[in-house]
Amino acid sequence: MRTTINLPDGLAEEAKQKARESGRTFTSLVIEGLRQVLSESDMPVRFERLPVHGSSSDRPLVDVSDRDALAAALDADGLR
Repeated sequence: MRTTINLPDGLAEEAKQKARESGRTFTSLVIEGLRQVLSESDMPVRFERLPVHGSSSDRPLVDVSDRDALAAALDADGLR
């Protein structure tokens, strides 16, 4: 199937350069990228529970999204 897509100039040039460097065509690079994106969207997303060690009475629990608190906890345990 023949189709037209509009790409930002920088992205198109970068993709063409990548295709040249790898000895491929621009079209094959686009096809591979689309296949990769489409296959990822078919994969179910699985979330696993994080392991819990110790208890809040042994040591404070840490919010891992708080960089400073996480660093302090790692330093306290000698893990860093």
